[in-house]
Amino acid sequence: MYFNAVNSAKSEVKEIIMNALGVLVSDGKIPAEPLPAFQVTAPNDTAHGDLSANVALVAAKALKTNPRALAQQIVDAAALDGTSFDKIELAGPGFLNFFLGKNWFSSVAENTLSLGADYGKTDLGVGKRVLVEFVSANPTGPMHIGNARGGAIGDCLASLLRTAGFTADREFYINDAGNQVAKFGKSLSLRYLQICGEAGQKLVSECGDDMEKFTMAVYSDAETFPMPEDVYLGQDIIEHAKNFYDINGDKFAESSEEERAAALVEYALPLNEARLETDLLKYRIKYDNWFKESSLHNSGAVNEVIERLKEGGHTYEQDGALWLNATALGGEQDFVLLRSNGFPTYIVPDIAYHYNKLVTRGYDKAIDVLGADHHGYVKRMRICLKAMGIDENRLDVVMCQMVNLVRDGEVVKLSKRSGKAITLSTLLDEVPIDEARFFFNLRSADTHLDFDLDLAVEESSKNPVFYVQYAHARLCRVIEKMAESGTKYSGEPLSFSEEQELALIRKIAELPELVNEAASEYSPFKMTKYVYELAQIFHKFYDTCPVKDAEESVKLSRLALCTATKTVIANVLAMLKIDAPEKM
Repeated sequence: MYFNAVNSAKSEVKEIIMNALGVLVSDGKIPAEPLPAFQVTAPNDTAHGDLSANVALVAAKALKTNPRALAQQIVDAAALDGTSFDKIELAGPGFLNFFLGKNWFSSVAENTLSLGADYGKTDLGVGKRVLVEFVSANPTGPMHIGNARGGAIGDCLASLLRTAGFTADREFYINDAGNQVAKFGKSLSLRYLQICGEAGQKLVSECGDDMEKFTMAVYSDAETFPMPEDVYLGQDIIEHAKNFYDINGDKFAESSEEERAAALVEYALPLNEARLETDLLKYRIKYDNWFKESSLHNSGAVNEVIERLKEGGHTYEQDGALWLNATALGGEQDFVLLRSNGFPTYIVPDIAYHYNKLVTRGYDKAIDVLGADHHGYVKRMRICLKAMGIDENRLDVVMCQMVNLVRDGEVVKLSKRSGKAITLSTLLDEVPIDEARFFFNLRSADTHLDFDLDLAVEESSKNPVFYVQYAHARLCRVIEKMAESGTKYSGEPLSFSEEQELALIRKIAELPELVNEAASEYSPFKMTKYVYELAQIFHKFYDTCPVKDAEESVKLSRLALCTATKTVIANVLAMLKIDAPEKM
């Protein structure tokens, strides 16, 4: 199931070198000294070989010779029969450049065809369980563009990790307790009371069932419908309050603030949670689990955190509050766990949540995809894990930098359609899902991203998604036309010699090694970069290496290569949950 031609070739290089050095020691040409570690890498220019080793440069001193002389001795002693390599050349101050033979290129194409949808999968993470938690937007409002980027990165990262053999689960942490929910209730309560008032009743009569007209009227008339600064001001709050009023009338107008807010939250919060799930499913994100913060409070897990930290001697009391002695654990400053009123700060349920992930459920790694404003939070959480007796290195964090939406070269801040800030839902009304997922993974998460709305809907080679999908469709057409003419590849021996053929195979061969690299670094953007480069190389191959008009053996080999390339593009796009169209 697993095939990594690049890694196998690197291992062969090391074996060839070690065997050659063994011969030199046996012949008394070099002393038997411990060999320093050396590297086998792929040169940027294949004219310098497919793989290069620096063994002569790092070992010359230990073997009491100069690098070029040692490199020449290794070349003279190396045996290439039965290996994947045709020749070795000495270059520069002592590099050894290895050139792959035709059989290696044929084997890559054959194995890609044989593995099909499994090509690119590796065993890097076999036996390891990781939990990728991402988006986790407060259920008090719609998801913003930062959530859209975090969603694409987190979802593609989970897919990437699964491709690399990890058991990778996706989780959404619902912040359905604490200050933000209290603020949500207060916001709903104020809007509800406004609707029950004289001005609100007049507007209800004027607008009838036109919800958009009603919400816009309330939202835009801050003088008639004023709101304090410490509440949520989105139009979704007005919509919820109006719908609640339509169901209950002014029944709760005379209730206590606490009772009214509780009733409104009980009504609106599940609707917001359902909307989050619906929007994310539209974005092709399906979570394995939705974990509620309230469950940590209800189960006593939050109180258990406080008791564990007290028992460990990591807390102290000051000004009526309970503090974590973070500085004693390497932190920059201490911070409050329990306020003087006895209520926990936000960090306590978050500690309980990470304890649940790493201890209760036993994941090897907790991977959090967070916004760029969470650096301080991450430092505090690592300190807290240490205090709880958990290896802080079991928490890994991917930080997503800010996104600018750009149209006509200008940053877009408001939706033209509604005057509201652009949310994930409104973005997906304007931009195809394929483009959204691909574009948000075009750059490393830790770099700022300008999302070009015009480019995302442009059907040209300038649009990287269109360019890659067109390559797949073109490949499907080539294979279809060949089949119509009676030509199909049925396992005949393959042979490749043209540089564009070899370049395409080299790129195909990179995938398993790149999957391991990208998974280890939590960098799904490397997969969009890879598949775009593969499409570039294919288009060059298509322009220089005709399939239909080639002689029979060449025709079949190129047809097989087209099928292998189509397979790889489809596999990477499937990992990113992007369509691979057969026609465009």
